[in-house]
Amino acid sequence: MQSVELEQKALEDYRGIVSEEILDSIVEAAEPLQGKRVLHINSTSFGGGVAEILSSMVPLMVDLGLDAHWRVIEGDPAFFNTTKSFHNSLQGGDVNISDEMRGHYKEVNRKNAEDLKDDWDVVVVHDLQPAALIEHVKREGVWIWRCHLDLSTPNRDSLAFIGQFIASYDSAIYTMEGYIPSGIGRRKPAIIHPSIDPLSSKNLPMEPTDVDSILARYDIDPSKPTVSSVARFDPWKDPIGTIDLYRVVKRRVPDLQLLLVSSMADDDPEGWEYYEKAVRRAGEDPDIFFLTNMIGVGNREVNAIQRRSSLGLLKSIREGFGLTVSESLWKRVPVIGSRVGGIPLQVMDGENGFVVDDSQGAVEPMVRLLKDEVLRERMGEAGKAHVRKNFLITRHLRDYINLFVSLLEDSGRGTT
Repeated sequence: MQSVELEQKALEDYRGIVSEEILDSIVEAAEPLQGKRVLHINSTSFGGGVAEILSSMVPLMVDLGLDAHWRVIEGDPAFFNTTKSFHNSLQGGDVNISDEMRGHYKEVNRKNAEDLKDDWDVVVVHDLQPAALIEHVKREGVWIWRCHLDLSTPNRDSLAFIGQFIASYDSAIYTMEGYIPSGIGRRKPAIIHPSIDPLSSKNLPMEPTDVDSILARYDIDPSKPTVSSVARFDPWKDPIGTIDLYRVVKRRVPDLQLLLVSSMADDDPEGWEYYEKAVRRAGEDPDIFFLTNMIGVGNREVNAIQRRSSLGLLKSIREGFGLTVSESLWKRVPVIGSRVGGIPLQVMDGENGFVVDDSQGAVEPMVRLLKDEVLRERMGEAGKAHVRKNFLITRHLRDYINLFVSLLEDSGRGTT
């Protein structure tokens, strides 16, 4: 496994963004964890919400006095193709996963487990890729499986296979109650919503001139109405349906621009396939923009794109949570989102955007928002307030700290 180099972050820097009461409560809650060794493991250090959360969460744990670290599991293309198949299957897709693929998955986890000989007080394993590590280690501390997927309608065979590993964990964290599968895990699961970091380069305030400079780099016209969709190229994010919806709305808003923004992550081999499908669907439409890290679109560029958007759009079919919704709302941009996963937790229908059941139901809300600047501003203010209260990294950090303390006390390992 590869260790991820951490940036320095200080909880004190969040004063003024959240209340002193909240920050002081986090410091107090973390006192029993001073010096405790904590390890987070996932599949990639960039691309997607998990990596973004860990890039802030782990340094803040260090700032609180925990001996926290982050490692990334290593695997070959066959391994990541297999885990992507499991991902799709567990979210309800009809995917065949052979015995050979399952065997290779377990073998890659066995090899990575050789790097876990240290004594850890808490190990948090994120998602499917490293889930089988627990079968190949001598456990000394508490092990937690953190599920970021929508497991509301899983393939039962795939769930049974992954479940044999999850059952060995001391606890599991899910994003929503509806994602918890029955009969898996040894204790009551925890519910913890994901979050955004208001001090990350993706969410920091930007000067309007800097925003316009970045948009000009990609030939985006800031004077035109713009819809941005920040999501992986993935069947569950429905990039094809997003393009089709844009074309329907464009008949009524003729100068509309669509910005498809994504990071091509190394743990998602399916991404290129859906990227190419989306490019073919877009054809030669000059108002559809494909903006990825392959052409220099990083966190700062995403920040600028979201800030200059008229509205955000996340037309997912299945969705673990959809943190890009909170990103847009934090920038006072209303969002149209599907009624799936964690999107309705973030989009309060009629207050900071609209929740829709299908593309047909999205057309009128999109047209209304694109044509009504006053409504966009009102919803934008409501959106920022909602994210400040519910979906910032400080709340997320406190949830983790409280869970660690509880599990260590139960394990008898102690928190003093």
